[in-house]
Amino acid sequence: KRLTKIAVDWRTLPTDASDWVAVRDETTKLVWTAGEMKAMKWKAAVKWVEKLDHWAADGAFPTVEELFCLADRTRVNPAIDTAYFAGCKGGWYWSSTVDAESPADSAWFVRFNNGYSGWAPQDCEGLVRAVRAGQ
Repeated sequence: KRLTKIAVDWRTLPTDASDWVAVRDETTKLVWTAGEMKAMKWKAAVKWVEKLDHWAADGAFPTVEELFCLADRTRVNPAIDTAYFAGCKGGWYWSSTVDAESPADSAWFVRFNNGYSGWAPQDCEGLVRAVRAGQ
């Protein structure tokens, strides 16, 4: 299986667990926040990830490449495995990757309606998901 549910104390949970806080991708070994939050501007998203208590040691704002790996293009709206990311909104999620043409103003995102990526002005509101290296 590609995804594993993770408890708040970092224990691996069974597939049918009903309460988990993170998801480990067994292919990339990255661990992702499972929950959802309100939309926010890019700079606020950067600060939100930095302040995550239980992720503080090595939690990070994902690159567009890392985030793109979560997209499941066999699904649509949302294009992600909802058995593990149950509350995933079909909107777009910020990445830490700034747009090379306008790094002070734009950043890349992945849209989980259909799994594509693009860039947007940093003052637009998008969702955010934190990532960390697997344990």
